[in-house]
This record gives sequence, C-alpha cells and structure tokens, in this order.
Amino acid sequence: MSERPLRLRDHLLYRAIVTFLSGAGRLPLGVTRPVGAQVGALVMALNARDRRRSRDHLRIAFPDLDERAVRELLRRNAHHVGMLLAEVAWLLQATPEEVAAQCTITGLEHVQRPLDAGTGAVIITGHCGNWELLNARLGVAGIPLTVAVRGMHDPRLDHIATTLRSRFGAEMVPRGQDAGRRLLAALAANRVNGLLIDQDIKDIPGVFVPFFGRAAWTPFGAASLALRRGCPVLPVFDHRLADGRHLAEIHPPLPEPPPGPIEERITALTADATAAIERQVRDYPEQWVWMHRRWRRQPAAAAGGTLSGEGSAVAG
Repeated sequence: MSERPLRLRDHLLYRAIVTFLSGAGRLPLGVTRPVGAQVGALVMALNARDRRRSRDHLRIAFPDLDERAVRELLRRNAHHVGMLLAEVAWLLQATPEEVAAQCTITGLEHVQRPLDAGTGAVIITGHCGNWELLNARLGVAGIPLTVAVRGMHDPRLDHIATTLRSRFGAEMVPRGQDAGRRLLAALAANRVNGLLIDQDIKDIPGVFVPFFGRAAWTPFGAASLALRRGCPVLPVFDHRLADGRHLAEIHPPLPEPPPGPIEERITALTADATAAIERQVRDYPEQWVWMHRRWRRQPAAAAGGTLSGEGSAVAG
C-alpha cells in the first residue's frame, strides 16, 4: 500500500463513495440495481482507458468474437459493474436473512468435509459475479472464513471495506510479512482461508500459469498454504442470475498434485485453480473485471518466471 499523502482527488472520491453508499443502501435492490446498471454504462462510456483495456482483453480471451459481439459484452459488463456497486451499498445494511434470500448457496458439503476432519480448507475465487456478496453468503452459511485482503491507500475507504467484509463473521488478514503465518494459524484452528487469485498484483509472489491461453502472473499463496497444511483447495464462485438474484457454488476440491519438488506442485495447483477461474469466466464473461491488466507481466520481463517470496505468499 502506497504511503503517498492523500490528494484532493482522494478526498473527492471518498466523499462520492460515501454519498453513493449512504443513498443507495437505503433503497430496495429492485430500485438500485437498474439505476446502478445505467450508472455503470455511463462511467464506462466516460472512461476511455478502462473501455480500451476491456476491449483489448476480450480480444485476447475470445479472439473469434466479431466486433458486434465484443460491443455487446462490453455493454453487459458495464451494467454488471454498476449493479455490483449497488449491491455492495445494500450489503452494508442487509440482514443475514436478506443475504440468504438474495443468494442461494450450493455445495456446502464440500467445505463441511474438511471442517469435520479438522484440516481446514482453502477457498480460491476470482473477481467473478459479486465476490463481496459471496463473502457475505459464506459467512451467513456459518463457514469460519479468514480472508486475505489488500489494504487501500485511503484508510477511510479501507475502514469501509473492512466493515463490509467482516459484517457476517469473516476475519480479515491484510497482506504483508505476517500474513502467511496468520493464514496458516487460521487453518490450524480449522478455519477456511479465502483468497482471490485472478489479478496480477505488484509485490505479491506468484508464478506464470496459463489463463485463456496466455501466461498470467498469478499469486501462488493459496496453493502454498494448502500444500503446507495438507488441506483441500475448493473453487468457489458467485454469479448473477437472470432475475437479479445470485447463486454461490462451492465446487469439489481440486486434485492434489502428484509427488515431486514443492515448486512444481505449487505451480501445478495454481494452474488448476486458475483453470477453474477461466471456466467460470467463460460461462459468465459479462461478470468479470475485464478492465484489470491481467496479462500485464509476461515471462520475458520477469526474473525467470520462478516462485519467489513463498513465505509471504498472500493474494488480495
């Protein structure tokens, strides 16, 4: 997290977010979702950089799409992002019963088995659907969740995000030197680690694995934690349904890599986890963050593309 002083734009952004959250959070989702969709479309129309990046990344992932299909996906994606923000505002005031009514969850048996065995588990997910709603729904289901997070530059926004993510029982672990130890301790206490691993983040240890057929620098903390603890890795994703409600799906555990050097096993498990995210994005391409620079680093520009900093391998 940068140590630069807050600037005028930081204060303006904070005020805009607080105003939006306080206003939208008081309204029913049936009102705020359509409004959010239009706001998302407006913001994307005004944001040439993100619009260009999203288009470029869709071309990488789906090279066979014609221009009309790309434009339609961009339109739906902008609506999705706007609705996601409206849902986040609602989550700040929603009750557990309301969260359960808005998001059905399946596959709880896959996480209950390792909890019954006392091993804990590692959940991997991506910025698919509404990942904040997914966090809330897992908490409402009674899963003892410990989530690795990135801190924000503005401590006021960081406080809002922490308040949102911990409302339904999740424990937050900020990335840093102590994060790996705290996450391992949570697993030893039979908790469930939750990590987002679908972004190329500076200063996060990672490894190159395929994502839509192209090398992508990917945090390997989830794989490292699971292999060190001997617990399963569960892909878990949320997506929005046609009626606006959501479905959270806990998938069966990924297969354990075959015996071999630990670096190879971590890479193999990270690749399998990334392949699960790719499948989710292919199924619901309008519900992913295409504006993120997922392929920002490439192997030729990295120090050999090898594992580094394993002890603090934490994704946020």
